[in-house]
Amino acid sequence: MSSGPAVTLTWGVGVSMGIYASGGVSGGHLNPAVSVAMAVLRRLPWTKVPVYMAAQYIGSFWASCVTYFLYYDALEKFDGGDRQMFGDHGTAGIWATYPQSYISVWTGLGDQIFSTSLLLLCVLAIMDPHNMTPHKGLMPITVGMLITALALAFGYNCGCAMNPARDLSPRIFTALAGWGLEPFSLRGYNWFWVNIVGPHIGAVVGALMYQAFIGFHWPHPDSPDVPVGLDEAMEPLVGEVTEQTENSHEEFEKKSELLIHRVVTTV
Repeated sequence: MSSGPAVTLTWGVGVSMGIYASGGVSGGHLNPAVSVAMAVLRRLPWTKVPVYMAAQYIGSFWASCVTYFLYYDALEKFDGGDRQMFGDHGTAGIWATYPQSYISVWTGLGDQIFSTSLLLLCVLAIMDPHNMTPHKGLMPITVGMLITALALAFGYNCGCAMNPARDLSPRIFTALAGWGLEPFSLRGYNWFWVNIVGPHIGAVVGALMYQAFIGFHWPHPDSPDVPVGLDEAMEPLVGEVTEQTENSHEEFEKKSELLIHRVVTTV
């Protein structure tokens, strides 16, 4: 099995590649908690949240299936076909995250709230056009490094999921693929919800903290004494998208007029 640091580094690189692949289409939303937090900040329409979440959970489940079949032979050799949660031949932790035996539910919940709040606080700092924004092409790498750092710092207690889709979908898969109900029944069904509820709370808390202490306090471009509000804080990004949209519409209209002219001329 790979070592912890190698896993967290690979996790960070994987997040970076996912953002590179989907950033231009959806903004790189790979985490339901992030999507909800962005909707709370009015940076993502609430109507898109269910669609994003469905894609995130389905994508995570599919990734679990691919991992299982790619390493099926290795699993068979390791546990002889007897899928176990823990112990010398435990493999459930390859998919979902589980707590140390001495970690209480409330400690785990606090762990998830705190780590995910840091995630969102830092992500918003990276994205904020008024802050020390890195080059657009480096943003995915920066976020991936952030994921690796948080996983290394907070992974010991309970795996540092920070992403409900990254934990729930693989947990469902393991329950269906031979590990039985134990991925959910662990501690009397009083653990699996921690990595769903905690990240959602933490994401919203972290997003609101960034806005309360930093995002709302940038000087207004027209009046340095007036802080920038939520809408103004995102104006450079919104303006860029609006300008691109307007240019696309103008280009489409010009091409349409040219096509009509050619058709009329031909007739």
